Amino acid sequence: MIAPEQALPGRSTPVATAERHFVLGTPIHPPFPAVMRTLVVGMGCFWGAEKAFWPAEGVYTTAVGYAGGYTPNPTYEEVCSGSTGHTEAVLVVFDPVATTLEDILRLFWEGHDPTQSMRQGADVGTQYRSAVYFDGPEQEAAIRASRELYGAELAARGYGEITTEIAPAGQFYYAEDYHQQYLAKNPAGYCGHGGTGVSCPIGLAAK
Repeated sequence: MIAPEQALPGRSTPVATAERHFVLGTPIHPPFPAVMRTLVVGMGCFWGAEKAFWPAEGVYTTAVGYAGGYTPNPTYEEVCSGSTGHTEAVLVVFDPVATTLEDILRLFWEGHDPTQSMRQGADVGTQYRSAVYFDGPEQEAAIRASRELYGAELAARGYGEITTEIAPAGQFYYAEDYHQQYLAKNPAGYCGHGGTGVSCPIGLAAK
């Protein structure tokens, strides 16, 4: 990971994006309805990662962008250079009345291989690291509990330790418009997501 003092300077102006979700038709920028909750996750290439959340019950909207780094309002090329500290990320906005944080976390854990450090499949670099960013102690506790549960399941199947970055949510910078809902606009586009095939038991006991 690059040190903060070595990161690119970035810019004060955000990149331009569409206002509405190409698939769901909902706004992708705040303010969102007051009942909604958010979670920011990194699962490798954000094209395929975002697609995993569109059909999920209770998901209000999604957007792709950059999180966990230092450079303000970075471009895709800057993030891919490894000189911003960001990971490719997905903002998931969900209705806690229609779904649960645990259900969203299950999609996150099962949608990629969280044991791969600084890569996801053939995509290698700090911008492809597994990450999840929380907005308060309640989310942090749920995330860490789910990590322990899924880590045990993965270990039982011969996988190594989970390397996922778990940290407070900082600024989420929206990616360029052509990246938003990319695989809906380009159905034959690249999607490197397959997960491990190991089911995450989070929330199942409670249900």
